[in-house]
Amino acid sequence: MVRTALTGTRIRERRTMIGLRQSDVAAQVEISPSYLNLIEHNRRRIGGALLSRIARVLGVDVSLLTQGVETEQINQLSEAASAYSASSAEVDKVDEFVGRFPGWAALIAAQQRQIVSLENRVAGLVDRMAHDPFLSASLHDLLSKVSSIQSTASILAETEDLDENWRQRFQRNLHADSGKLAKGAAALVTYLDSEGEAELRAVSPQEELEAFLNATGFHIAGLEKSVPDLIDVLMEKAQGFESDAGRGIGRAYLERYRTEALAMPLDEFRDAAQRVAFDPAHLSEQFGASIPAVFRRLASLPGARIGLVSCDGAGALTLRKTTDLLPLPRFGSACALWPIYRALTRPMAPVRAVLEHASRPGERFLCYAMAHAHYPAGFSASAVYEASMILIPNTLVEQSVYAGPFTRIGTTCRVCPLPDCAARRDPSILGDLQPDAPQGALTRGAG
Repeated sequence: MVRTALTGTRIRERRTMIGLRQSDVAAQVEISPSYLNLIEHNRRRIGGALLSRIARVLGVDVSLLTQGVETEQINQLSEAASAYSASSAEVDKVDEFVGRFPGWAALIAAQQRQIVSLENRVAGLVDRMAHDPFLSASLHDLLSKVSSIQSTASILAETEDLDENWRQRFQRNLHADSGKLAKGAAALVTYLDSEGEAELRAVSPQEELEAFLNATGFHIAGLEKSVPDLIDVLMEKAQGFESDAGRGIGRAYLERYRTEALAMPLDEFRDAAQRVAFDPAHLSEQFGASIPAVFRRLASLPGARIGLVSCDGAGALTLRKTTDLLPLPRFGSACALWPIYRALTRPMAPVRAVLEHASRPGERFLCYAMAHAHYPAGFSASAVYEASMILIPNTLVEQSVYAGPFTRIGTTCRVCPLPDCAARRDPSILGDLQPDAPQGALTRGAG
């Protein structure tokens, strides 16, 4: 949530610096001068669309009014206090603490960043250990070599009258298998020591596309205008496409991206999204585009931090735009409480939810999801279902959106700290880290 104790002051300083009166700014953003005065003196909360309008009038980016060293520290300290409910920290005095003891505040904020980073690293390693096909194949290969060495050694040790020719053959096999085992073990250690999930190699054509898109933030600036043959140039320079199938999927995605970019021009679409608080249904009506196309276009907005997740009818994740709002598993199943799975149970019905990740208490975000059907084999054939959801950070919409009920979710069961989840499939390796964590319903504020 935006800290108005800092934002209001920055608004006042910027307005006076460029020589605007309160009444002038208030008229342009369609609020009363008295209300703007309350905002500037830190007596009213501000965020979302109103903050975007004020920033536009003042000629600055929203981040210049909301972000800074103090804001980041305050947010991280508040997040740390929320994550450990038994700490009884005075959250209401966090602004004063940051102001009086900036050094200690910076240290605690750095520790909180490290904790979050380590938690995400553990989640990635657990996900990798459980579901990575490369790791599974490597372990199977190592076990096969160990079994072969054990069998050969047993023959040599237990057969006293073994022919010398056979003994030499078994010894050569033992030496060769030992060498392969050493190389395989070294390669596996190197693989496990790779830093960060982003360095994991793609194991499918779809993952090749996903890695390429995440490297660009899902925004392809060169395709925002109709330039002939530019897709060919982009595909030639693209890194990470190792297979013909991956390049084919990548080309198809870029062609669809250019079509949607021309139908929903970037500047016009971004302004419209801010006016309607990033509501996909309003944008679909205005631009005559499908909801999935609007989802993809929202995810392509540069600097907006909007996440995107797609899955097939079986619930397997098929496209993921990485985001700090919600850590996304690369392998295996995701949290069953995600709205995308609720959408699959009611195709073509919109799903809207306010969410909070279990490892980041107090940091809520907005989610829209919808499932739709395709009929690639004709009208009389079975439908093929796909669902998508977008994640909207709380800095893009009015803060009043987050005052009502919200749903607490996780990434995947094995790394979810929720102690009493009705949708849990597997026990969590983090289950004993917060013994005093509150028990009860996952949906807060409802009923």
